[in-house]
Amino acid sequence: MSNVWCVRAEFGKYTNNFVSGGYIAISYGIKEDLAGITNREDLATVYRASHPEEESNIVIGQQVGQIARFLLEIKADDYIVTPDADTEWLRYGIVAKDPSYDHFTGNDGCPFPQRRKVSWSPERLRRGDFSVPFQNTIRSSLTVFAISQGDEFLEAIGKTSPEPKKISAIYDPYRAVLDQVLQLDDKEFEILVGHLLTALGFEGSEVTGKCGDGGVDAIGELNVANLAKVKVFVQAKRYKIGAKISANIVRQLRQAIPFGGQGAFITTSEFQKNAADVALEPGFPRIGLINGRQLVDLLVEHWNDIPVEFRERLGLKPGLVRI
Repeated sequence: MSNVWCVRAEFGKYTNNFVSGGYIAISYGIKEDLAGITNREDLATVYRASHPEEESNIVIGQQVGQIARFLLEIKADDYIVTPDADTEWLRYGIVAKDPSYDHFTGNDGCPFPQRRKVSWSPERLRRGDFSVPFQNTIRSSLTVFAISQGDEFLEAIGKTSPEPKKISAIYDPYRAVLDQVLQLDDKEFEILVGHLLTALGFEGSEVTGKCGDGGVDAIGELNVANLAKVKVFVQAKRYKIGAKISANIVRQLRQAIPFGGQGAFITTSEFQKNAADVALEPGFPRIGLINGRQLVDLLVEHWNDIPVEFRERLGLKPGLVRI
């Protein structure tokens, strides 16, 4: 069974080097050839010799763990995902047949000598098309880590998982939750989204829309530990399940976003592909798109932060199962 891994290229800085050179790479300050290393204990010895100044066993353990994943746990035919320099996109490839390890001593613009050969796909994947749990996983600060949502990734690239998920023909949990959300009227849905913004960490979330106005329905400001602030103008619309929101509708929201702001479109349905292109069009405010399944993911993650009256109104209990 092929596993799925993320190997960062210094947060996208060397992604183009990875793809054009056909590899993934790390350094961790180790210059030695690691081809003869077969276990974590020997790897720890090499790391300590390269970092005599490091005394923390916690730091050493974390760094050695990531090198061990890269060198010993990633196998031939495993999939690799790495964020692009433009973090809206992901690149992916498949690890070459063993021996794929290469100790590189040349100069190709990437300073990392420990390498594994990878055959990269020419296509990119839009990060926002994945589930919220998948996107949360990709945000990890680690350099090398396993992606637990492997089935979702395989589905996105058109591959069949060796052990496909069994989907009940009777009960679809996403559909069940969305059916309950669609019982809300337009104003109630906008207020629910306002509560969700607050749960996500937005300050001063305010519901501003009027039913059927086609403009901004809520506003919130995200303050990240006072390091950065961004004001987001949100459109929240109930559409029947299976509907596809067009680029023109997303473009209308863009026209309502003032300079310096960003947008978000939250819906119970889906988006056409060209709508996603408009949302990320260079030179215009970025618009985050949250489809019905992603909305359910967010509700699951923040359910206990939603006011009791809305939880009761939706008729769901923890786990978002109907009462």
